[in-house]
Amino acid sequence: MTRPPLLIESPQNPQFKLWESALESRGLKKNGKFLLAGLKTVPEALRQHPDRFERLLFTDPAQISSWRLPPGVEPVQLAPALFRTLDVSGTGFPLLVGAVPKMPAIDLSQPPQGLELLCALGDPSNLGALLRSAAAFGVSRIVLLEGAAHPFHPKCLRAASNAQFALTLLRGPRWAAVNDAAGPLYALDGGGEDLTRFDWPADMRLILGEEGQGVPADCPAMRLSVPTTGAVESLNATVAVSVALFARHAAVRGG
Repeated sequence: MTRPPLLIESPQNPQFKLWESALESRGLKKNGKFLLAGLKTVPEALRQHPDRFERLLFTDPAQISSWRLPPGVEPVQLAPALFRTLDVSGTGFPLLVGAVPKMPAIDLSQPPQGLELLCALGDPSNLGALLRSAAAFGVSRIVLLEGAAHPFHPKCLRAASNAQFALTLLRGPRWAAVNDAAGPLYALDGGGEDLTRFDWPADMRLILGEEGQGVPADCPAMRLSVPTTGAVESLNATVAVSVALFARHAAVRGG
């Protein structure tokens, strides 16, 4: 690293306060910045998606002395107490600051394009795990229904392991509007058709409801189920949809 870093020591510094706001969904929506943490995810994201980031935050210059930062990424040294405030994962590793991308609203009156996943998960860790599975199994677009967690919340970023950067993220409507969506519409339900025997269409929308509540009963989606031994009443929503995505991926590859 050849550029001398900016040094921030005051918790009242406007830049620091902006980054601190990225720890909560409200701040993410208001200020449009997110913080990426992780010994593996930070170097990987910086290498694969350098245009997504604008600052590299650290407390010890020795940590990044050998790093070659892209032209658009500015190094910023923080006082140890300030860094610990932002490092909610406790990694002690440098943090990346990025701009939350624009997430256009989906037009559900148009038919689906590939496999679209409509999601209402409110827990950011569960959403992150879902995004990771979605990226692994070929979901083309993620539609975040009203009430879903923010996809750039620190917990979601940690669980997703950079999957956010491989997916197209769209804003979705309230549940009532989903009922009028065009094209094939499906949802996971314990009493539905065995998805291992299902003929998966190329273009479809798969719905994942809120934790514990599922998909509303009046939703006109065809129900699909994950076959199990019956030893447990139901699967975790994120696990169930991951199994479904794998089943579709395997069927498409096999076809």
